[in-house]
Amino acid sequence: MQARLSTMFQSLQVRNYRLFASGQLIKLIGVWMMFIAQDWLVLELSDDSATALGVVTALQFTPVLLLTLLSGRLADRYDKRMLLFVANAVWTVLALAMSLLVITGLVQLWHVFAFAALLGVANAVETPVRQAFVSELVGTALLPNALSLNAATFNSARIVGPAVAGLAIAAFDVGPVFLLTALSSIAPLVNVVRMRPAELHREALPPRDERASAKVIDGLRYVRRRPDLLLPMVMVSVIAMALFNFQLTLAALAKTVFNTGAASFGLFSSALAVGALIGALAGTGRRSRPSVWLVLGAAVACAAFGTLVGLAPAYWMVVALLLPTGFFMVFFAQAANQRIQLGTDAAFRGRVMALWVLVFLGTNPVGAPLIGWVAETYGAGASIWIGGLISLTTALLALTWQLRRSGARLRFRVLPMPRFYVTPTDC
Repeated sequence: MQARLSTMFQSLQVRNYRLFASGQLIKLIGVWMMFIAQDWLVLELSDDSATALGVVTALQFTPVLLLTLLSGRLADRYDKRMLLFVANAVWTVLALAMSLLVITGLVQLWHVFAFAALLGVANAVETPVRQAFVSELVGTALLPNALSLNAATFNSARIVGPAVAGLAIAAFDVGPVFLLTALSSIAPLVNVVRMRPAELHREALPPRDERASAKVIDGLRYVRRRPDLLLPMVMVSVIAMALFNFQLTLAALAKTVFNTGAASFGLFSSALAVGALIGALAGTGRRSRPSVWLVLGAAVACAAFGTLVGLAPAYWMVVALLLPTGFFMVFFAQAANQRIQLGTDAAFRGRVMALWVLVFLGTNPVGAPLIGWVAETYGAGASIWIGGLISLTTALLALTWQLRRSGARLRFRVLPMPRFYVTPTDC
């Protein structure tokens, strides 16, 4: 058991990664607290307007859609460690300014809109840089483990952050929660400064003059010429847009289908998050590039369970199905991420991971309104199972394409049933 745990958390033995992961955990808990406080504040300032919440979500994710590819170019041209420091410093300043507006009672709805848009810009820069920086922290050998631990960190924060935010808002109101968020974002700043640049794995990077000429279009052409990278990119873009909208669909499912309240929505979200955390930890033992078959199998399982969630007729069945759905959702996303990162040349990693962030998060402004319209028109359950069927069709088409391209065949073997015999000595 001790050896298994040592293997699971092996990347934490690297000092620079340990600083990175601990700083990210503290910040992400604060970020999830901020999301809850921000939504609560928007409802207070807009007389419970769902449209206002939709505007905030769009403002948060639109910069990812518009700026992420440019951020990938920055990641391939400049020091990723310095870029992370700058992006996190901007985040800290914005969070402090917003907390002061809320605490002093001067905040207005347009302040929240502007805050969401500016944070979206900071995220658009920070996320692809952070994704590409992990390989410099641990090197290729430990990269799968480090990426899985990143996902575990994210999902741990997603469980802890909202719970702490709910208690803090009830006890202190939203202003102090924004302040706590700002203070938590100082942790990655301090830890980035404490890192040892000499211990970073940068031996595979091209010379500085070659990095200075890095272009966005070259990164897109690089992915287009690589079917092994393009296939998971396409699958992630469709499945993330069609199915990964549970923050929206589960709330509608709890309220409109099962006629329950916020507590039920919280249970749905917790079940999904627990499954996601287990899925993230399940990939920590991986030491090599995931095969395309592992990615395809996880995509099929994720889509199948997601479809069943939308079709489930009983509340308890939804809770039960959300556990494997969360597991395969993160297991698929991480396997695809690892396959892309471990198959990408260091010179292109920033731009390729920027494209990854674009297809994974940048589709949200497009997918969320469509999924919301389906939920309002045909019901919350339909919005989930329709997204699940679209995802399942995409995964099966990708599987068919890969089988034809590789010449491989699927074989199904029926195992014989075991036979039991009773002899006098058994009685």
